[in-house]
Amino acid sequence: MKIELLYFDGCPSWENGLKNIEAALQEEGLSASVEMVKVMDDKNAAQLKFLGSPSFRINGHDLWHEERENYSLSCRVYPTPEGIKGFPTVAMLRAQLKQFKGA
Repeated sequence: MKIELLYFDGCPSWENGLKNIEAALQEEGLSASVEMVKVMDDKNAAQLKFLGSPSFRINGHDLWHEERENYSLSCRVYPTPEGIKGFPTVAMLRAQLKQFKGA
C-alpha cells in the first residue's frame, strides 16, 4: 500500500493531517509509511491534480476525490463530525484505510 500526503509549506493543517494518518495507520494495525509530497507551485499542483493541502492518496487514489478543472496551491477543508476542519479526523481516515486493507 502506497500512502502519500500532498501538502505545501504555507498550509497550517498538514502537520495535524500527518499526525492523524499516522494514528489511523497504527490503530488499523498497518505498518505502511507515509510519503510526503511537497507541492511547489500552481504548475506542479496541476500536474499532480492537487486538491488542496493536506490531501491523502492511497495507491494513487485521493481518499476524498473530487473533479476539478483548475488546480492550485490551496488549503483543503473536510466536513468532520465536529464541523469543517482543515484535516480529516482519525476515525475518518480509519474508515478510508479499511477500504484499502490488503491492497
